[in-house]
Amino acid sequence: MDYKDFGLVNTKQMFADALRHHYAIPAFNFYNMETLAAIIEAAHDTNSPVILAVSESALKYMGSDLLRGMIWGLNLKDSNRVALHLDHGSSFESCVNAIKLGFSSVMIDGSKLPFESNVALAKQVVEYAHQYDVSVEAELGVLSGIEDERTKSDFSSYTNPDDVVNFVNATNIDSLAIAIGTSHGAYKRKSDDEELRFDILDDIAKQLPDFPLVLHGASSIPQHFVKTINEYGGKISNARGIAVSQLKRAVKKNICKINVDSDSRLAFTAGIRETMTKQPDNFNPRDYLGAGKKNIYENCIDEIKNIMGSANKI
Repeated sequence: MDYKDFGLVNTKQMFADALRHHYAIPAFNFYNMETLAAIIEAAHDTNSPVILAVSESALKYMGSDLLRGMIWGLNLKDSNRVALHLDHGSSFESCVNAIKLGFSSVMIDGSKLPFESNVALAKQVVEYAHQYDVSVEAELGVLSGIEDERTKSDFSSYTNPDDVVNFVNATNIDSLAIAIGTSHGAYKRKSDDEELRFDILDDIAKQLPDFPLVLHGASSIPQHFVKTINEYGGKISNARGIAVSQLKRAVKKNICKINVDSDSRLAFTAGIRETMTKQPDNFNPRDYLGAGKKNIYENCIDEIKNIMGSANKI
C-alpha cells in the first residue's frame, strides 16, 4: 500500500527544513492506540511535524492490520507532516515488508556488521525503497543498552568520522544515525557528569555539512516519572538520561531527528501505577490507560517545545 494513501509523508522535506532552521524532528515510538493518540495529539496541538516510530517487536505486538487501521483512522493529510518509520529494521526483508505495509521511512540497522557489509545492506534497501519514494536511514557505530529484544547490545563503539562520507556516498541513504555516547534504555549514564562526544559530532558535521544526522537512545529520562513509578510500587534505580542541555546543543550541529522511546514508556507506566494504586477498586482500563496517555501527551509537548524546538514549524 502506498503511504501517500494514508496521508503520510517521507522525511526528506522534514529534514531539509530542520537543517535549515536548526531544530529536530521528534521520532516518538508507539505500541498501541493510547500511545499513538497521545503522540499525534501532542504534535497537532504544538503544530509540529512528527515521526511515528515502530520497532519490529512493536509491529509484531500490534499486528500489521491493526497498525494500518490505526494509521488510517488518524485521517491524516500530507500537510500534517507525519511520517511512519520502521525503527531498527534488522534485514532487507523487514524493510520491504514495512514499505509494502505503507511505511514512508525505514531504518536498516547494519551497525554491528563489518563496514563493507553494512554498506552493501544499506545500499540494497535504498535501491528498493527509493523506487517507492521511501526515505532510508542507516547507522554507523554501535549503541549499547537494551530497548527491546531486537534492539540490544552489550558493547558500544563510536562512529568514526573518517567513514561517514564514504558510507553516505556508497549507499545513497537519506539520513545517518551516529553513535556519540547515547544508549538504549533508561540507564544511559553512570553519573550526571558524563557528556556526549561533541568532538565526534563536530567532526562528522564538518564532513557532512548539509546532511541529516540522527540520535538514537536520546531519551532524557524525566526523573518525576521515575519517582512516581517508585513511589507506587516500582523498582527503577539509577536511571539517567541525556541532559536536555546536551540534546539542545546537538540539535545545533546537524542533529535533525531525535528518537524518544524510554521517556514514553516511563510516562505511561507512571500514570498507570499511580492510578491503580490510588484507585484500587477501579478496574476500568480507560481510566488507568487514560492516565498513561495523558502523561505521554504532556511529555511529548514538553520535549517538542523544549528539546526539539519543532513547535510551530509546520
